[in-house]
Amino acid sequence: MNPLDVLRDSFRFTLRNLGAIVQLCLPLVILEALLQQVLDHMLGPNTFPGSPMVASLLVYPLYTGALILFLDARTRGESPRTKDVWAMALTLWPRLALLTAISSLLLVYAFSLYYLPGLGLMVILAFAEYVLVLRGMSALEAIKESVRLSRGHFWRILVCLLCVMTPLLLLKGVSEAAYPDPAPLLGLLIDSAQSFLQLFTCVVMFRLFMLIGGDADAR
Repeated sequence: MNPLDVLRDSFRFTLRNLGAIVQLCLPLVILEALLQQVLDHMLGPNTFPGSPMVASLLVYPLYTGALILFLDARTRGESPRTKDVWAMALTLWPRLALLTAISSLLLVYAFSLYYLPGLGLMVILAFAEYVLVLRGMSALEAIKESVRLSRGHFWRILVCLLCVMTPLLLLKGVSEAAYPDPAPLLGLLIDSAQSFLQLFTCVVMFRLFMLIGGDADAR
């Protein structure tokens, strides 16, 4: 399946399940943005530049794990209750938080070298979260398995990532130019909207994971 087919299928799936995804993830996305504002107010964004990572480590693993569990359930024709998915995601939080921390540090280092190492690392780490959630692996095992699964599919994964991330980065740039210093409520709305839109990347990568992971297991 080529990248355009993956993007089309992911977009259709998102539209069909948008209400459930909003109910499942948006409250946690807003919580993450609110926590970020509180940390910035208490510590100061310039005083402690690592505050965004703190907020992400606390909340991002919860809504990402919940979304992956939901995507897996829907592909099997199931319709799990939101509270049940949250409960399962909570049990995955320690491993997902560790994976998020490791991946974030690796990406920060890779992008500090240049864009190409950063993009390359994004590609080979693309499936780590799905492997951890759906196959019960540890953080380090998930990273190794993601590297294995990405072999031979580098360009397909990269194209899908760029097709989703480029419009989101442009939108973020426009919003920052239009509202360089937004009021707290407006800033909360903008941050929440941007984080929620980024969840589409998770849907696209899940679709790729199902295709590539299934082919790899069949061999």
